[in-house]
Amino acid sequence: MRIDIITVLPELLKSPFEHSIMKRAQAKGLLEVHTHNLRKWAINKQGQIDDYQFGGGAGMVMMCEPLVNAIEELSAERKYDEIIYLTPDGKTLDQKTANALSLKENMMIICGHYKGIDERIRIHFVTKEISIGDYVLSGGELAAAVLVDAVGRLLPGVLNDETSALFDSFQDNLLAPPVYTRPADFRGWKVPDVLLSGDPKKVDEWRHDEALKRTGERRPDLLNE
Repeated sequence: MRIDIITVLPELLKSPFEHSIMKRAQAKGLLEVHTHNLRKWAINKQGQIDDYQFGGGAGMVMMCEPLVNAIEELSAERKYDEIIYLTPDGKTLDQKTANALSLKENMMIICGHYKGIDERIRIHFVTKEISIGDYVLSGGELAAAVLVDAVGRLLPGVLNDETSALFDSFQDNLLAPPVYTRPADFRGWKVPDVLLSGDPKKVDEWRHDEALKRTGERRPDLLNE
């Protein structure tokens, strides 16, 4: 998978992709993440990529011309399965969306800033709009890091245990069950006997029951989907 990210602050995206699972995914050649500074396509020598909004009001808007030039230049090099704009009014990112995106080959992500991007970009170029939650960030970079991590970890071969992602929270609309590790008895707080039984069937049944219980207590809305 290749992901191209258009941003005005590429330095914000450097660290998230240089460590842990995302670093491993790239080292294995399973994921490529390329950041592109939008100011490369600025309309003047001052690096302008934003302007006042028509109709007045506080806040600047990212201009059409730089974004169109960036999108079209990158699109001339490869076909993108999705051009994603990260915005608070997009569809809330969930596991189903991450699963679906993990099957794509090439994606472009546009990080907004200020009051967002000119609506004409959204109409004519963007294929999917995603929000990571009902709140506003200073820009789309942190949201892009979240999206890439959520999708990238699902690529075959990225995780050491190929089945690990299948048991994450929100797969099958259930939260993950409780987990335990050694020692089996710590300060008198004991691990459930079934996890020490060595019976895979009983363990799977216990985990499913606990996942249902936890989901019902904490996110009952997931059980109704």
